[in-house]
Amino acid sequence: MTRALALLLCALAAAAAAGCGSSGGDRLTVFAAASLADVLPQVDPAPGYEFAGSDQLATQIREGAGADVYAAASPRYPAELFAEGLVEQPRVFATNRLVLIVPSGNPAGVRSVPDLAGPGVKLVIGAEGVPAGDYAREALAALGADAVLANVVSEEDDVRGIVSKVALGEADAGFVYTTDAKSVAGEVQVIELPPEAQPQIEYLIAVVKGSARHAAAEAFVQRVLGPGGRSALERDGFGLP
Repeated sequence: MTRALALLLCALAAAAAAGCGSSGGDRLTVFAAASLADVLPQVDPAPGYEFAGSDQLATQIREGAGADVYAAASPRYPAELFAEGLVEQPRVFATNRLVLIVPSGNPAGVRSVPDLAGPGVKLVIGAEGVPAGDYAREALAALGADAVLANVVSEEDDVRGIVSKVALGEADAGFVYTTDAKSVAGEVQVIELPPEAQPQIEYLIAVVKGSARHAAAEAFVQRVLGPGGRSALERDGFGLP
């Protein structure tokens, strides 16, 4: 296993560990999309983070999980939770871009989206409802390339699962965010999508209603929206709203 991939897996394990016991005491608990696992601890290392698919985290909030802040990779779930009275007004804090990644060396010879329909090509994408998966399906529909979905061998619960499978060579290609591709730059090659296939990807953040740490939660949101947060996001490859 290469150093870059080992660091990615360690980061995922650390994020999972942070999330497991984060709902008690005075420590702020932040539920955030998996694609934010590298950048949010740079903005503020103090909270307990739980990184997963935005859809999974929304479900946990509906079930009463002790989150103080919710940051999602899609407007859909913050909007739903706001309509249900479970979070305060969501705010856009970052943007991203969808790209196609292939393992280093590109053994399947994938150079564009149409190549994904080739015989034997193993494609991995996010499951339906996972923002990365929904964005991938949106891009394929824009290109009239829905037939590519016949070559999907795995639908992942979050974008980091896609990154891991491609970087390990368990799949020939996968749709991820450009920021996730950056985290394993030595393990994968990036294929840009045509402009007409690029979905609009926005990240939203909101304080969870009823938080016992409301002041700290709002302060965290302001750090993300402020100069320090914006600088960290830009360094990590995110766009700004």
